[in-house]
Amino acid sequence: MQTTIMTCWGAQPSAMLQRLKAIKLMVFDVDGTLTDGGVYLDNKDGEYKKFTTKDGLGIAQLQRSGVRCAIITGRQSEIVTRRMQELKVDLVLQGISDKSRALQELKAKLGVQTAQVCAMGDDLNDLPMFAEAGFTACPCDAHPYMHSVCDLVLTLPGGRGAARQLTDLIMLAQGHLTADGGPL
Repeated sequence: MQTTIMTCWGAQPSAMLQRLKAIKLMVFDVDGTLTDGGVYLDNKDGEYKKFTTKDGLGIAQLQRSGVRCAIITGRQSEIVTRRMQELKVDLVLQGISDKSRALQELKAKLGVQTAQVCAMGDDLNDLPMFAEAGFTACPCDAHPYMHSVCDLVLTLPGGRGAARQLTDLIMLAQGHLTADGGPL
């Protein structure tokens, strides 16, 4: 019988939380993961993305708890650069066509093992990155195939709290939050 622990995000398998204890590097895709997947274009060359401050606070708190955060995204966007500067995420890899190789190089640079990496993405182009991570998660509105290959399907959609749910679960597993989501 699998044991569960009641958290602010519902009952979570204790075995999953045990795996999250080992995480030292959290890697996010952007579009559909940290945003709702929409790319808003104006009549000229302007582009807009919407990030939720809840996800941002979760990323900032996770970094303060000692977990490094990184971005690996296939698109190139000054908006992503700006948002990650605001969150003090310094590992920002944009315009990446080979997410597997990018994560391999990042792991080597940081000296982390596969079991210490959590990756969050929402679509098939994130699968190569997932192959290099010890734990994988996707928002509830991810491509259906992603649901079948992820370790955790989050209960919230991309760009609307899914990243916060995951960062909270990592911090809870590592003893930086109480089970009800409060600070220690």
